[in-house]
Amino acid sequence: MTPAAYALVDLSAVAYNLQQVRHYAPDAKVMAVIKANAYGHGLLRIADSLKDVDAVAVARVDEGVRLRQSGFVHKIVVLEGFVCELELNCLVKYNLDFVVHSEGQVEVIENYKGRQSFTVWIKIDTGMNRLGFKAKEFSSIYSRLNSCQGVGDAVYLMTHLSSADETDSQVTLTQMAVFDEAVMDLAVEKSIANSAAIIAWPDSIRDWVRPGIMIYGVSPFVKQCGMDFGLKSVMSLHSRLIAIKLIDAGELVGYAGSWKAKKTTRLGVVAIGYGDGYPRYAETGTPVLVNGEKVSLVGRVSMDMITVDLAEVDAKPGDPVVLWGNGLPVEEIAKYSNTIPYALLCGITQRVKISYIESLNQE
Repeated sequence: MTPAAYALVDLSAVAYNLQQVRHYAPDAKVMAVIKANAYGHGLLRIADSLKDVDAVAVARVDEGVRLRQSGFVHKIVVLEGFVCELELNCLVKYNLDFVVHSEGQVEVIENYKGRQSFTVWIKIDTGMNRLGFKAKEFSSIYSRLNSCQGVGDAVYLMTHLSSADETDSQVTLTQMAVFDEAVMDLAVEKSIANSAAIIAWPDSIRDWVRPGIMIYGVSPFVKQCGMDFGLKSVMSLHSRLIAIKLIDAGELVGYAGSWKAKKTTRLGVVAIGYGDGYPRYAETGTPVLVNGEKVSLVGRVSMDMITVDLAEVDAKPGDPVVLWGNGLPVEEIAKYSNTIPYALLCGITQRVKISYIESLNQE
């Protein structure tokens, strides 16, 4: 039985988008970011479709362990690193690279007595003011870590850009300058560029790039869509009409009666809601595809259902509905919902069945 709400994930589009990353950064190694269940797309299946990647990145230790236990053999980098000796030992056991960003982590590494070495990425805080060492601290931290018996021969350096999606901002240039001055032209591998920087700030590309949202075919820029940069959408969200109602002019629709019909209106009820991850605050007018035709959401999104205006579409219960996907980019839905596509993709709930295909976006 086809579920009421389901998502299709096109694995061939993942591989295609990885090649697009290589087009933008042909001389860099690629660390694909698959944290948060691969941005809602499914950690293990997305990892399996990235056979040609140089490394993947996750946020937390348990994500890296799950990947390794599944048989994933590529380099895995844990972006949040560890918070205690127990987690460090787990990282070492599963041969996971990890980011070092705090004094406490350095102290744990200095006290490490194990025989197995590990690879660290030192994170420099160049202005994000989240994780990382200030530039003035870097030289001391670098020396201390290189003196630790557990730290392997390769020590990598990285920073994270806060405003690369703002192409008219000077913040990115400042962060790059802070990073370059701090690392003093050390002959080690470095990483700066995220998705937005890969596309818009080519001077930020170093030895490694770290694409996240663009792997999933989505634009990192507010006013553009993935297709504008040669990317293919990976996820599409689907449902179906479950009822059609005819209401009179002046009648109210949905919770709080937030929408009033101006004329006799034919409404469709779609089996999707915030219980599935469809955005609660999607505005009236948010586009929805019914039988491939664009219609408008009317009234409030509820837990299990939305209503759409079927004035211009011939439709019946059971007909297919696309909430985002081909012909309706997730970026557009995010705009109508006062959010970002990252949040929509990560917000898909467990009751949405995800199916994996290989050819949804192939030409």
